[in-house]
Amino acid sequence: MKNETPDAKPTANRNHFRHHEKHRHLDPVFGGDWFALKAEAFARFFGTPIFLVSQTLIVLIWIGLNAAGVFHFDVYPFILLNLAFSLQAAYAAPLILLAQTRQADRDKAHADADAMHREELARSSEIKMAFAAEQAEQMLKLIQQNTELTEITKNLSVRIEALTQEVHRKILSDH
Repeated sequence: MKNETPDAKPTANRNHFRHHEKHRHLDPVFGGDWFALKAEAFARFFGTPIFLVSQTLIVLIWIGLNAAGVFHFDVYPFILLNLAFSLQAAYAAPLILLAQTRQADRDKAHADADAMHREELARSSEIKMAFAAEQAEQMLKLIQQNTELTEITKNLSVRIEALTQEVHRKILSDH
């Protein structure tokens, strides 16, 4: 009789992300060098409230200073500002699209790894359930054997009691 399931391992030694290991190369969206890290950080920064508020403040200051006549480097209709927005869009759009594409790849890879993990958990659960059923069956057999032994013990006790009484009667009748 076994005391543990075939796949029982100490929990501390298990790598819960083992199915994700083969997809680790997808983690850095643009690669792993300095430029890639800065490009990914830049692409992620575009959607943050800090970026939107900062850009709005810069544009308001730019327009305010030029419209008030403090500076005359980009007077109305603010061609230089329009060019800056076009340049920003020219770089931002491809970076964001690349980040979205690679994120979709990572999401798919992680979904596949999660599915493999769920399948492994299901297999492990089936093994544990079979082991528990086997243990329950053995326990029922032991209970049945115990019941039979208890019945035999009871019968023997009754028989011993009857024999003891018979011996006492015999002794008393002989005197």
